[in-house]
Amino acid sequence: MAPRRARTWVALIVTWIVRIVFAVILGFPFYWMLITTFKRTSDLYNLDNNPFIFNERPTLEHLRLLFTETLFLRWVGNTVFAGAVVVLITLLLAVPAAYALARLTGGWGAQLGIGIFLTYLVPSTLLFIPLSRVISLLGLQDSLWSVIVVYPSFTIPFSTWLLMGFFKSIPRDLEDAAMVDGLSRWGAFVKLMIPMSTSGILTVVIFAFTLVTQEFVYALTFISTAAHSTVGVGVPTFLVRGDVFYWGSLMAACLITSLPIGVLYNTFLDRFIEGFTVGAVK
Repeated sequence: MAPRRARTWVALIVTWIVRIVFAVILGFPFYWMLITTFKRTSDLYNLDNNPFIFNERPTLEHLRLLFTETLFLRWVGNTVFAGAVVVLITLLLAVPAAYALARLTGGWGAQLGIGIFLTYLVPSTLLFIPLSRVISLLGLQDSLWSVIVVYPSFTIPFSTWLLMGFFKSIPRDLEDAAMVDGLSRWGAFVKLMIPMSTSGILTVVIFAFTLVTQEFVYALTFISTAAHSTVGVGVPTFLVRGDVFYWGSLMAACLITSLPIGVLYNTFLDRFIEGFTVGAVK
């Protein structure tokens, strides 16, 4: 009993050490952004000061500059609006497409799914020039709708491929039983398949919204007016003036925009992991 109890305690201690190490590593960027947000500029640039603590009194100057001398709140609103519309478009197209491909008989469904996923792997640096021509023809230059039109081109392929694995993990017998009970194919899809695919759909929502918040190339290419910019472009463009970096305001913007996403990921972490792995379990 004594050796077994000792092994149990050793395993528990090792587990907590690993947890603490990972918590420190993952939490350090947020701590760094937080302390930089409230540090005075003289404290930031003094190499003799300890960078991990406040050597001078904290200040709100960086937050004042961010909220009063930039369009930060406008950028956040643009990003949230674009993200919501892109997520809606992605769900409306990716969910039925993934279901259709998952239920397609033979090997055509899997091959088409791989082909769709491969389009997601094409880098944006190759596509932004031809897509800029498309945006010009549509008359959407320097408009938030330009990125709303373009972003689904890479959110839909990956989301379709991801949801295919999820729908394949749901037995066909459940659909057949629902249809025997009187539901149509569409009714079985809406009332049975979608509720059972909540984890996959939630994963798609988080994935698509995160891509919108961090995308840079398309937003920089298609939008030039500050009032129409998203956070990913507005913050680095208007808080870096020549060779002057407003580090305090930059870190404040990063902290404010990353915290909600971090909370969202951690709140739905189990479902998020399930959405990515259920296809592999199948």
